[in-house]
Amino acid sequence: PSDSINGFYVFQTDKRNEPTLQGDTVPGFGDQRYFRRQFIAINETHIFSSSVVNESRFGISRLRPDYLPAFQVNPTSYGINDGINLPVGLPQITITSIALTFGGPSAYPQYRGDTTAVLSDTLSILKGKNYIKTGGEYRRFISSNETGNTGSFTFATPAAFLADQANAFKVTEGFPSARIFVNALNGFVQDSYKLSSRVTVEGGVRVEWNGTPSEAEGRFVVFDPTTTQLVHLGSGGYGALYPQNWHVEPRVGFVIDPAGSGKFIVRGGFAIQAEQPITNPLIQLSANPPNANPISFTSSIATPWVTLENAANVAGASTLSPSTVPNTFKDAYVQNYNLNLQFALNRSTTIQVGYYGLTSRHLRLTRNLNQPVDGVRPYLAVSSSSPIAAGRALGNITDYDSDGMSNYNSLWLIVTKQMGHGLELNSSYVWSKSLDLNSLSTQGVILPDSNNPSTNYGPSDFDVRHRFVFSGVYALPLHGNFLIRGWQLAGIVQLQTGNPFSVTTNLGTNGTAGTIRADQSGPVATQLTLLANGSVQYLPQSICYAATQGCTFSIPTGLNATQGRNSIFGPGFENTDLSLSKSFPVYREANLQFRADVFNFLNHANLGQPNLQIVTSGTSVTPGTFGQISSTRFPVGDSGSSRQLQLSLKLLF
Repeated sequence: PSDSINGFYVFQTDKRNEPTLQGDTVPGFGDQRYFRRQFIAINETHIFSSSVVNESRFGISRLRPDYLPAFQVNPTSYGINDGINLPVGLPQITITSIALTFGGPSAYPQYRGDTTAVLSDTLSILKGKNYIKTGGEYRRFISSNETGNTGSFTFATPAAFLADQANAFKVTEGFPSARIFVNALNGFVQDSYKLSSRVTVEGGVRVEWNGTPSEAEGRFVVFDPTTTQLVHLGSGGYGALYPQNWHVEPRVGFVIDPAGSGKFIVRGGFAIQAEQPITNPLIQLSANPPNANPISFTSSIATPWVTLENAANVAGASTLSPSTVPNTFKDAYVQNYNLNLQFALNRSTTIQVGYYGLTSRHLRLTRNLNQPVDGVRPYLAVSSSSPIAAGRALGNITDYDSDGMSNYNSLWLIVTKQMGHGLELNSSYVWSKSLDLNSLSTQGVILPDSNNPSTNYGPSDFDVRHRFVFSGVYALPLHGNFLIRGWQLAGIVQLQTGNPFSVTTNLGTNGTAGTIRADQSGPVATQLTLLANGSVQYLPQSICYAATQGCTFSIPTGLNATQGRNSIFGPGFENTDLSLSKSFPVYREANLQFRADVFNFLNHANLGQPNLQIVTSGTSVTPGTFGQISSTRFPVGDSGSSRQLQLSLKLLF
């Protein structure tokens, strides 16, 4: 028997300025990000015998990110009454018809500290034809959050902005905080059994328990739809946020070498995996009264707009917009399944063909629990008997539930060729399709009809039907002293089709402006026409208020338009990266690596998505910049945007 112990510690700190992230299109109104990360891990391996080994691990990670608006001023200094009287920034202002956004970001500042402790143990046993692993893991997660916001205003057109007539407004008055605890425990056993020299099968099961998140000082407040009350957890029938979740997760796999030559291999597998819920949406529960005061305004016939000077007064006097999580919430889980074939055509060429798919259930879905039906909200006010905010009028109620779902299917092909003389080439092609109800759990309410989420089933926002990647590495045949020999040239080319999108309207009849899709009367002919203003016209401005001959898009009469979600695809992506590198020996096993990288070597302009919202005014539509692309896919400075050069030195020891 023998023991070995090793460990490591990592400390990282960085500061980033993002001039146009978080929706802003005007530089200078992005955010500042300060990160500090620490990670320590200790690993102990005990060898009982040549066939029995135990490995124990303990680790703690700490993450402290701070997100601050880049332009930090007190909005009251500008005559803005958005309920915020702190130097955190201007409200985030969007002018829909020209896709212009500045101020904010609306969800900042944010201060967060996450600590995760993990204790795990794995016992490995090799006995005959069996290779058995069994073990378990305990996780303790603590998240401390303090969240402010700058609020947000939406104006339909530049004329509406100049007239100070906002059709939507949202803010949370106060600076709520939360300290959230989550425990998780799991155990597993798996066996890899060699049936013969040509067939290996694997099977296993993991049993997982995810504890219900709790808040240190009882600041979680939820909306109970059965009593129309706002209640603290632990009272009013809510003893806990939701029941603790147990999962049994089987997994099986196989590897077959039919001829026993190693030239043709068949692999396949199936597994169920559960996800421990993240705590981001739970932070909003501590932003409900009495901890904070979330309010909102959506244009109506009675009150068509608010101004920068009266928004907080109008919204605060009329509606409360709380967030909630149902006590039937369930953990998400995914089923993975795959089958692939590997062929060795000769000593230098390998081909892999495969299928990969997954089905996910109980994904997080954000909906408006108080969506108007025929102009009337189902919950008009908080119950007069509510222990919190009794009698307050109710606006939108943001509900974070687990009714989301998705599926993904793909076929892929990989070819690897060893050309000899230091040259290796790789290429891959993927044909895939991803479908879901909502693609990002952080998007907020995007459903046109929160009472019927199935109408939003369609291609995922990140769906890519075709993707081709070609890469190569070449050891340059240079000879001479240590400065000349040992150079390596590498390159990678990425080509893929565009991501899908929907054309929407600024209608707010569902309580959430900008989520109702437009009617579509025929196929869409996309184009790439350079305009005098520097933008690119991608969609034709063939828009009308009512369906008319010759108009591609029009305003629907209800919530469910004839246009399916994400039925139009945007511009594709093309990128070529090159690198030149060499390692210089320093001392014994220490090496100094020099690397020169050129990202987007051809400086190809990868265009972003166009302005997709049709703006209405009365019974007419405003073309504005509809259908125009005014930005690249990624912000300047990110990979895939403009050509970038990078020189680096790395010490390896």
